[in-house]
Amino acid sequence: MGIASNQLRIARDLWTRLQPIDRALPARLQSLLADRRFGSRDRRLYRELLFTALRQARVLASLPPDDENAWALRVASACARGRETEAVRAAFAASELPPPDPLELTPAWFASECDTGRPAAETAAALLSRAPVWIRLQVDDPAEAEAEWAARGWSAEPHPALPEARKLPPETNVSACVSYQKGHYEVQDLGSQLILASLDLPARSPGPRWLDACAGAGGKTLQLARLLGPASRVDATDVRPAALAELRTRAARAGLGSRIRTLPRPDPAALYDGVLVDAPCSGSGTWRRAPHLMACTSETDLAAAARLQTEILRNAAGRVRPGGLLVYATCSITRTENRAVAETFLSGQAGLFQEEPPAHDFGFPRIGPGLAITPGKHDNDGFYVAVFRRADSHR
Repeated sequence: MGIASNQLRIARDLWTRLQPIDRALPARLQSLLADRRFGSRDRRLYRELLFTALRQARVLASLPPDDENAWALRVASACARGRETEAVRAAFAASELPPPDPLELTPAWFASECDTGRPAAETAAALLSRAPVWIRLQVDDPAEAEAEWAARGWSAEPHPALPEARKLPPETNVSACVSYQKGHYEVQDLGSQLILASLDLPARSPGPRWLDACAGAGGKTLQLARLLGPASRVDATDVRPAALAELRTRAARAGLGSRIRTLPRPDPAALYDGVLVDAPCSGSGTWRRAPHLMACTSETDLAAAARLQTEILRNAAGRVRPGGLLVYATCSITRTENRAVAETFLSGQAGLFQEEPPAHDFGFPRIGPGLAITPGKHDNDGFYVAVFRRADSHR
């Protein structure tokens, strides 16, 4: 049990050093695992154990602080099976604990806020599962990428509804591939891809000029420019210069630099055929990839996010030309940030904007004015999208 005991001791020490659990935790985790004494296999092991501990944080907090065996048993029983974890599981999970009720691992507010069209416990279970790597192809012929994946022994599973989506196993390092560096694909969760895929662009857009009002590093910006075609011109804005710099790099790599312009803020006089508001949110739909958010998101945070989302959406509405589209999206599954924000926006528009049903729902439910991209249905993260069309002044 010597190796396993040492691994659990190091994991417990890293867990202590990671505290408190807040939104800055991923940066601290990356720094801790960059320790030169860790090899690549060690990093995979401790990342798995620490992510397991984050998913189990509410249960771990109820254990006696000095009971290291109880901590080890809980984490070893819940971690994924694999070559890296086999020693820990053999030593500490010989008699596995029954899994807790998924709702016991989520915040107290979760059951009342969960707004996905499925029972809260089912949604929680999906959000506590491990996420695969989803990529979105950016070339018409994926043969080079597929050959490279096959040479590495990776099985890439296509999605039946989205020909450009491929699913690979968790932790697959696709960014190390030559085809990635050539811009043949980008890493983007399937749920995120489905937001724009539900719109049926460019058929339902009145034109090719769009604004991505909260672009970030630009995953959806790149997808938007590709969907709209060679004539598209997308202005991408964000308050973070570093995010826009990353977007420029990604756009150049994908061969989309001529279609995308990055700006700190849009031209105050410009009107667009469509505006995408991928709003800052709690991230509750991404808990599979960011389990630390379960422990550091409160109802107060949801309310603050909704106020900001409402303000951004109202400001963005003024950028939409008559007959144009306004798209509101979040990576959240909460009623406060999704249905409530969309309904509040519509109620204040006095008929200027009308909700527009998605062209494709992919089997997801309509929740209020929008579509709930329910986590886990297609092994995806959770999102929400609502589409509004501005009245045409010529009617």
